[in-house]
Amino acid sequence: MPLALLALAIGAFGIGTTEFVIMGLLPEVAGDFGVSIPTAGLLVTGYALGVVLGAPLMTALGTRISRKRMLMLLMGLFIAGNLLSAVAPVFGVMLAGRVVASLAHGAFFGIGSVVAAELVAPEKKAGAIAMMFTGLTVANVVGVPLGTLVGQTLGWRVTFAVVAGLGVIGLVGIAKLVPDLPKPEGVRLRHELAAFRNVQVLLAMAMTILGFGGVFAAVTYLAPMMTDVAGYADSSVTWLLVLFGLGMVAGNLIGGKFADRALMPLLYISLSALAVVLALFTLTAHNKIAAAVTIALIGALGFATVPPLQKRVLDQASGAPTLASAMNIGAFNLGNALSAWLGGLVISAGLGYTAPNWVGAVLAGSALVLAVVSATLERRSAAPSLVVTGTAPVEQATPVHH
Repeated sequence: MPLALLALAIGAFGIGTTEFVIMGLLPEVAGDFGVSIPTAGLLVTGYALGVVLGAPLMTALGTRISRKRMLMLLMGLFIAGNLLSAVAPVFGVMLAGRVVASLAHGAFFGIGSVVAAELVAPEKKAGAIAMMFTGLTVANVVGVPLGTLVGQTLGWRVTFAVVAGLGVIGLVGIAKLVPDLPKPEGVRLRHELAAFRNVQVLLAMAMTILGFGGVFAAVTYLAPMMTDVAGYADSSVTWLLVLFGLGMVAGNLIGGKFADRALMPLLYISLSALAVVLALFTLTAHNKIAAAVTIALIGALGFATVPPLQKRVLDQASGAPTLASAMNIGAFNLGNALSAWLGGLVISAGLGYTAPNWVGAVLAGSALVLAVVSATLERRSAAPSLVVTGTAPVEQATPVHH
């Protein structure tokens, strides 16, 4: 794997850290600004919506310049947003900083996926994409717990300053290590938009929303589920999230390895297993050991879908993949927001803290149904028309028009 992938992974590590570390620092931020926890929660919601909006916006702006230069500009935006958050005098400025940083998220992973795939041989594309996403998964194992610890001991502003520093390292790495790949000739925004007329691209994005949404339905409410149902102490939640992160790392690497060999079978297995494990979590959440194992499995099965789904979008939008790739990252965040909202609804309805697991199982099962539909449509469109001669069918020749 090219060294340039390391630079992309460092950028991904910084982005993953800033996205998730805020969840562990909400009480500190709320206390400093004198706002309620639900109000401080807008820092999570605002970021997710910024990713969804920023993915197409920043990618569209980037169609006129080289992908390397756009990646550098995105890291600059990321650095600026985190520095703004670190020095914010009032809550509104902090929220603005989160949104500015989030605008870089979708386009960075979208363009980065395209660049990563172009750096390697065709049979290694999913592995290269997974290598970049390793930065995001490792952020949940190392960056988020350390960022939370730093924020709780030295102050949350220090955490965001350190994250901005990670962005600087990523920027320098991209500048030094990522080759300046030639900009595809003739690619304009209208060509990028044309990819969305392909039903397979839309199906892949819908699978992304539902599949990864299934994961976040459970994980968003992991803290109250583990303390109130499993009986863990509040201090144990950090280590349970580390387990989830370790599962994500393993699933991402497995997904990257096998997506290049058998993409659709991998999706069938991972999505069906994810639906089953999420359903079982309603039972295993009542036992500490079983719950810990289940959390790691959810991370692994959930992230095993990421490289194949990202590669599926790249393959189906091969003529102009950049916008579709970035929009698929937005789809992950849309799934996160949708599932967190649905999970909150079932808890508010009095169904208990384990109820979001059922929501997650239904979402993952729905993604599996879409995967079957997608593969069926693909087989039908690829099937040659046959005529029967004697006892054996032979392909009907297609007339050639000049």
